[in-house]
Amino acid sequence: MGAIPTFGSVCFDCPDPVALADFYRALLDWNEPEVKDGWVTLINPQGGPRLEFQLVDNYRAPGWPSSEEPQQAHLDLDVTDLEAAHERALSLNAMLLDDSAETFRVYADPAGHPFCLCAC
Repeated sequence: MGAIPTFGSVCFDCPDPVALADFYRALLDWNEPEVKDGWVTLINPQGGPRLEFQLVDNYRAPGWPSSEEPQQAHLDLDVTDLEAAHERALSLNAMLLDDSAETFRVYADPAGHPFCLCAC
């Protein structure tokens, strides 16, 4: 079993790791982030993968949708009340990118990473 990896975290490049961690902490209602040597970590209080954030100089946000600057990856966050989750995300300064689907919406976090709120 020691040779089989486990899913530990998703790491985000960003211009301000503390600010982006605070956005996801508020959005997900998780505990305060841990900051160590410029690396910022959010621990999932229910177990499971962590969210981590690292400073990148000259950071460029991914595009949505764009072939010149692809999204690279995004988070799908499950919700039971899409309208309430939508209002919460906007109040935390997420930017709505696409609301054309009936069961999910696409947003950008304050650093420009796309994520979806899914009531699928």
